Amino acid sequence: MKLKDWELLKNKTEAELSDSLKKDKERLWSLLVDLKAGKSNNIKEIRSLKKTIARINTLINNKLK
Repeated sequence: MKLKDWELLKNKTEAELSDSLKKDKERLWSLLVDLKAGKSNNIKEIRSLKKTIARINTLINNKLK
């Protein structure tokens, strides 16, 4: 994730972060299904998406405090 993307995430509201989290989780699910079915071999994107989800969760938890 580039620094510019990180700054964009930090400036989002909790509702926007929740929406983004939901979309990323759906995308991760579809990538994992495609991987298991043999349709995709893009492990790098899966790894990157997992990290993005973790970052969003961290931001949401920090905003709640």
